[in-house]
Amino acid sequence: MSHPYWPMFDIRLTTPDLQLRHLTEADLSTLAAILPEDTEQDPSLTTYDGLDPAVNRKVRVYQGYWRALAAWRTQSWALAFGVFHNDELVGHQGLEGEDFAALRTVDSSSFLAETVRGRGYGKQMRAAVLTLAFGHLGARFAITSAWTDNHASLGVSRSLGYVDNGITAHRRSDMAGEMTHLRLTRDQWMASTWPQQVTVSEIEKCLVFFGLT
Repeated sequence: MSHPYWPMFDIRLTTPDLQLRHLTEADLSTLAAILPEDTEQDPSLTTYDGLDPAVNRKVRVYQGYWRALAAWRTQSWALAFGVFHNDELVGHQGLEGEDFAALRTVDSSSFLAETVRGRGYGKQMRAAVLTLAFGHLGARFAITSAWTDNHASLGVSRSLGYVDNGITAHRRSDMAGEMTHLRLTRDQWMASTWPQQVTVSEIEKCLVFFGLT
């Protein structure tokens, strides 16, 4: 089904095992149901007194999705891809750009359902959005961050070519934690074998929404 007025819904990113497509409202209940307990959520999203903490986390899945769509501008945008394996929703992969037309820098976030971890999907889904960013949107840099004890996330980033780019202190619940930052350049990415393993389709009609012509 084509979406002439919001063509981001038509983007398809295909890897050897996965297909990524922009989430729709129909996907949100499934996405909330598979949200792992260890997924870090945006602390600026609303928490409702009187709701069970687990329910609050699932509500945030909906509100984060709606906010990203409503706030989309060419200067500040966020794509929310569902990660599908054999048509089953197994995770989320985000890609966002702030002042992208000038900075040409993207950030990413993701999670996988606990039942499908350890299969290499984390690398493939990140590779999918990096291929979109560097090969089609003209990004120069990709950045990402994770708590210093999030070895799985940091391992995925480093295996894809990201290099360490500093450590900063951040509040983590009621304590202080350290966040590791990493960066990947376009040249590093294009020199790898990953771009040849990803197929991107239906992106051309979306470029105007990214401030690209």
